[in-house]
Amino acid sequence: MVLERSFLFVPGDRPERFGKALGAGADRVIIDLEDAVLPDAKEAARDHIANWASSAEAKEVAVRVNAIGTAWNSDDLRLVASLPNIVAVILPKAESRKTVEAVAARLQRRQQLIALVETALGYVDRLDLARSRGLSRLAFGSVDFCSETGIRGLGSELDPVRIELVITSAATGLPPPIDGVTLEVKNADLLAADIERARRLGCGGKLCIHPAQVAAVNEGFSPTNDEIDWAKRVIAAASASGAVTVDGKLVDKPVLDQARKLLAAGGRHPAPT
Repeated sequence: MVLERSFLFVPGDRPERFGKALGAGADRVIIDLEDAVLPDAKEAARDHIANWASSAEAKEVAVRVNAIGTAWNSDDLRLVASLPNIVAVILPKAESRKTVEAVAARLQRRQQLIALVETALGYVDRLDLARSRGLSRLAFGSVDFCSETGIRGLGSELDPVRIELVITSAATGLPPPIDGVTLEVKNADLLAADIERARRLGCGGKLCIHPAQVAAVNEGFSPTNDEIDWAKRVIAAASASGAVTVDGKLVDKPVLDQARKLLAAGGRHPAPT
């Protein structure tokens, strides 16, 4: 299975936008019940999702529910667990293994659970959080994280946090984490820089707040043609006997593993080991 790269938010109280979001090319659309929906519109947003899910245009989507401890979380979870087209749940302000596992227990077995790390406590307890049963992946809620911690800037100021989430994911067997949003939707240069930074640091995807961001994210988190070519040559060289090199570098197990990951990320399947 190829790792999902782009995650596009659409407000849950704007059902007229659901179809447009689904046509934007994102690997996963997230219908939002949390920050994008005002308190007095939460119930109506749930109704919109339920009605849409039974329509002919319904496709597999994710839903961001409201956080544990809010007045809306329980009803949100009841809704998403009842709908077959909801294949993933985004849990905001994930802070403890206990609460993450409690949410996972309420979902269908086939539904993925992605935990948003966006508070200081969630970050401090990230290793225990990542070990939660039923957790599929971590994502970085960078805007809320900065709001709570007082860090000023969503770029390099947060690189240490991104690196720790990457290491935590690797240590616990989770896929590479999903990076936070780029708020300036019309700034293509900033988006490109954010994507390059996140990928170089080891992130595997990015949250999007506008359809115009999706194509760049998909391209930025996909292997380049040169990387695919290199990976193919590494796989081919590894079948030879004795020590082999590619581009003057020894092909050992870590290099071979990297090549296989690149081919898998590109939707290609290398020969089995």
